[in-house]
Parts: sequence; structure tokens; C-alpha cells
Amino acid sequence: MKLIVGLGNPGKEYLGTRHNVGFGVVDALANRHGGRFAAAKVDGLIARLRLPADDVLLLKPLTYMNLSGPAVQGVAHYFKIDVPDILIVTDDVNLPLGRLRIRRGGTDGGHNGLRSVALALGTTEYPRLRIGVGRGSEQRDLADHVLSRFDEEERPGIDAAIARAADAAEAFVTSDIESVMSVYNRDPDPPGGSGPTVDT
Repeated sequence: MKLIVGLGNPGKEYLGTRHNVGFGVVDALANRHGGRFAAAKVDGLIARLRLPADDVLLLKPLTYMNLSGPAVQGVAHYFKIDVPDILIVTDDVNLPLGRLRIRRGGTDGGHNGLRSVALALGTTEYPRLRIGVGRGSEQRDLADHVLSRFDEEERPGIDAAIARAADAAEAFVTSDIESVMSVYNRDPDPPGGSGPTVDT
């Protein structure tokens, strides 16, 4: 069994914000495979998918981004899911808009949701999929930026990135993390048309 966790903030006021792209990815996966989210014993919503390769749990913690870890740990413990089989999906202001970066582990990079997950799991070595949401103006407060919604001209790019991130999450279920990294850490449409760049 695999666990795919989308990080975000609950509530209508946060719907569609940059910080909630993780929710967008697990929603896309649920829509593709007929999954329905329901309240769980942990503070979160869970959908169960029965895919040919493996059963998959989708989780949206409802504890706000900075306290996501306990819900992740609770589901992983209850269903006896090993850390390498957990994929955390979240936003990243340090990546250009729409760029994906998949890692088998690493630091939180200043992301409070990833920090909470690491504290709850007791390790930083868990797979994560980060989606670039851009940094925006350096003059704008970072908290305000991540809690803002995408501009109209950004919407096609981020919608495509969410769909591609859902593809990457599906690949995580069926393949090893190195193979997923080799495919989805590529820039699908680099500036200048010089061919794909690879970030491993």
C-alpha cells in the first residue's frame, strides 16, 4: 500500500491558493480513479484507490500546513505503511512556476509543512514531490504570496503542473523513486527550445 499526501490548508478561504497545490494533486488523483474523500480518525480526509499495481491512500490533513505531520504519521502507523511508500506533495516558492522536483529525502528547505512531517515521522528521508509556485515580488511578504491565488495568466501553467504531478504520483505507485525522478524532474518545456533539462 502507498500513501500520497497533499499538503494544504482547509477552508474555503484557502481554496485555490499557492499553498494548496498539494490538495489539488490528490483531488486530481481522486477524480481520475473515482475516489471519494471521507473523514478519518486522524484529523484529515482520506480516499482509497484500488489501482492495478497497488492500493493507494490519498490524505488531505486538516490541521493546517504547519501541523500536517501528526495526520501523516497517524495514517502511516494505522495502515502499517513504510516511510519509503509515503509521497508528500506540496508547493515550493523556490521553484519556477509549474516546475516539479521529486526527491527521495532531504531537508525541509524552510517549508513548515515538510518540517512537521519530518518531526512526526522521525526522519527527513521520506519521498516528496514539490511543485513550483514562483516567488513573486521580493517586496511582497512570503506568507502573503503563498496564501494568494494564481493570476489568470498563471492558471494554465499551474493546471498543467498539477496534472503532471498527478502523473508523477501514479508513477510513484508503479515504479521506483529513481525512475520517477528521471522522468518528472525534467523541464517539459524549457525556455529557448534547447531541449529538456534534467534535475536529479
